[in-house]
Amino acid sequence: MTYLNSATSPQSMIHGAYPLSVAPMMDRTDRHFRYFMRQITRRTLLYTEMVTTAAILHGDKEYLLGFSPQEKPLVLQVGGDNPKELAECSRIAEDMGYDEINLNVGCPSSRVQDGNFGACLMAHPEKVADCVAEMIYATRIPVSVKHRIGIDDRDRYEDMENFVRIVSQAGCRRFTVHARKAWLQGLSPKENRDIPPLRYSEVYRLKQEFPQLFIEINGGIINIDQVRQHLQFVDAVMIGRAAYDHPYLFATADSEIYGEAMQPPSRHEVAEAMFSYIDYWVTKGLKLNKITRHMLQLFAGQPGSRVWKRHLTENSCHLGVGSAVVQEALAQVPDSPIVPSLNFTACS
Repeated sequence: MTYLNSATSPQSMIHGAYPLSVAPMMDRTDRHFRYFMRQITRRTLLYTEMVTTAAILHGDKEYLLGFSPQEKPLVLQVGGDNPKELAECSRIAEDMGYDEINLNVGCPSSRVQDGNFGACLMAHPEKVADCVAEMIYATRIPVSVKHRIGIDDRDRYEDMENFVRIVSQAGCRRFTVHARKAWLQGLSPKENRDIPPLRYSEVYRLKQEFPQLFIEINGGIINIDQVRQHLQFVDAVMIGRAAYDHPYLFATADSEIYGEAMQPPSRHEVAEAMFSYIDYWVTKGLKLNKITRHMLQLFAGQPGSRVWKRHLTENSCHLGVGSAVVQEALAQVPDSPIVPSLNFTACS
């Protein structure tokens, strides 16, 4: 594959307007969670769950890839290692209206390794470069890569630098770096999110040595105050588990990170904004708990949180029930004041 000249590639138009994003998370960042997050933050970049090339090419595209316009800006994350298949998936992503497509080179699960994609591809930067080059050639939307700081014994800074250099030569301009290495053998995906130590300084160094690239940092970041600290050294910050466990931490993101003059919505206002969306999907046959499972942590750390979660959990599993269940739960919870997210603390 002939690599595009970076000066003329559409990849030069990177998404510099998005210094904050919510990480792609399996079984979490589906369309209903993303719509819910949009009631909290309008500007933060959102990602789909990882979808394999085989699923995209042979599965129900509307079910797997469908989204509401309100979810944008939105990135499709794809998993695969076949350049031609990834190119076709890139065309599909563009046709469906996604703003960007991201190649997963960070997931360490055994299932992903069996498919020869995810983090194990870090050992083959030339192959990733071939994949990226084909994807770029196939679409006008940006192509980005999410990867680890290293894998197994390939975890020196020089190994990551070599990976990024080779892949960037294929035209990729946006890299999201999970600042932990991954052990492909011996640790579960959950353990790989916690046990390997965070090495933020190496991501900062990557930005210093590749100033022309858009470098985003990920891993262990839990509040907006930390986001601002990282933005002194990198271009963007991605938040993962904290976004799901404490979604309201993003309530001040649009004003604090994007500079918008706006009053953040209260938690009650966020829940109320979901009513019509819930009833629409319930009339289409969706069980309420497919949506409310993403809303359970809205009042995390606030008075009434336990009552809120219990009411939704016990009453959302019946077919046909709709927003009235959420209204009933909301009536049992005091409307909490809007607390600046920099005061938020949680487990990393």
